[in-house]
Amino acid sequence: MCRLLIFKGEPIILAHLLTKPCHSIINQAFDSRLRLDARPINADGFGVGWYDTATEDVDPTPCVFQAITPAWSNRNLHRLAEKIRSPLVFAHVRASTSGALSEENCHPWIYGSLLWMHNGHIAGFNKIKRKLQSELSDEFFNYPQGFTDSEWAFAIFLNELSKHADPKATSFPYSTLQLIMLNTIKKIKEASQLAEVGEPSLLNFAVTDGKSVVATRYVTSSTDEAASLYFSTGTSFEEVENDTLGLSKPGQYRMRKCDKREKIVLIASEPLTFEKTDWLEIPCQTLIVITPKMNVLQFPIIDEYFQQTLTPNRSSDYVAGKGLHYAHSSTILASNPCHSGLGKNSKQIPSRDLRTKQSCTLTSPP
Repeated sequence: MCRLLIFKGEPIILAHLLTKPCHSIINQAFDSRLRLDARPINADGFGVGWYDTATEDVDPTPCVFQAITPAWSNRNLHRLAEKIRSPLVFAHVRASTSGALSEENCHPWIYGSLLWMHNGHIAGFNKIKRKLQSELSDEFFNYPQGFTDSEWAFAIFLNELSKHADPKATSFPYSTLQLIMLNTIKKIKEASQLAEVGEPSLLNFAVTDGKSVVATRYVTSSTDEAASLYFSTGTSFEEVENDTLGLSKPGQYRMRKCDKREKIVLIASEPLTFEKTDWLEIPCQTLIVITPKMNVLQFPIIDEYFQQTLTPNRSSDYVAGKGLHYAHSSTILASNPCHSGLGKNSKQIPSRDLRTKQSCTLTSPP
């Protein structure tokens, strides 16, 4: 299974996310702490997308660097990471579930100002691919250059977006991005149900226009866990020079919380630090938004797969079989002192029901 990482905040040198932390996303590619066993490592390529700092003379479209070599052995990545500074970063390491080993199949994908990536898979994709493709306009049918279910999911997203806005616009209201994300999930879910696909789809999607970020932790099952997803907020993400005994700890990072402001938000398939209080697990069936003003919003995705309980009873067997281990959040990540809100800018949004259009602004159209 893949790993993804999202950073939004004060501009940061990419090396502090990708290469320097001892449990960076690149190190997770071969040393995941959430795997139950020796499942395949993430060696089928990688990609990183970033936006430049906002100035009038800078193109608002993001830059993407991809390669099919293992991320940990790519010298160009290490060199670039030491020099590039960005306020918004998407990074992804790939363990192939579909599609050949090629740069075209590496995340993230770019369209105009948008970046897209996915951790998981669309179950039975070969059964529903033709149905999903038939609903695309010519432009977005011809968009994918690779062969992955993830890139086709982006084509579906773009097609849905074109019904509400110009996909080539430089920015979008975050409410539009979250609506289109839900529409995309609904399209995939309904096609799977129509084709009677029995295996669950793991749909941890992420999209950004460089200003807002929308991501999901979602599975088409009411009894199975979704692929893991965590988030952390604070005022700075920095290396810890010495421990409490004064000993050097190279590669050890912490999310600093000097005050109540959120200057940095990290979303990751697996925590980048070993500090339990740094991270919170995003619940299953949740859409998370980082707004341009650095507010962090969580929206429960309520459909037939949602469990309306404080302690959902879901099995980790399926995702463990895909190479992910799900320990209870109290054992992997101890309670955070700001658990109820992670600062004044973070909040839980009341439940939205995807099944009732009249009661929910997030409901996707039929």
